[in-house]
Amino acid sequence: MARLLIGLAGLMGAAGVALAAASAHGADAGRLASASAMLLFHATAILTAVALLARGLLHGGIGLIAAFGFVIGAVLFAGDLTLRQYAGHSLFPYAAPTGGTVMIASWLAVTLAAVVARK
Repeated sequence: MARLLIGLAGLMGAAGVALAAASAHGADAGRLASASAMLLFHATAILTAVALLARGLLHGGIGLIAAFGFVIGAVLFAGDLTLRQYAGHSLFPYAAPTGGTVMIASWLAVTLAAVVARK
């Protein structure tokens, strides 16, 4: 699981940098900057969660749920904003807010995973 999460974080980081470049060079591309930020921040959060899991500082199951939640939430959020920018329509109704909610829940899961981790 750790390698899968690391690989997904790498893809998210690469996409985040690409979207940052697109937002810097495109006209009216503010959505892309937000999409980029969510991908880059949460790619880093995934790598951190994997490292904390490896050190036993997070509860294994809850920590994994949080890390995968970061992936799902950031991809929904960024995917929706990017699709709106380039295709003019959303991924599905409320995709970006759903992604944001999943990311918030994942941060709360990290908190819980830290609290219930074995000493």
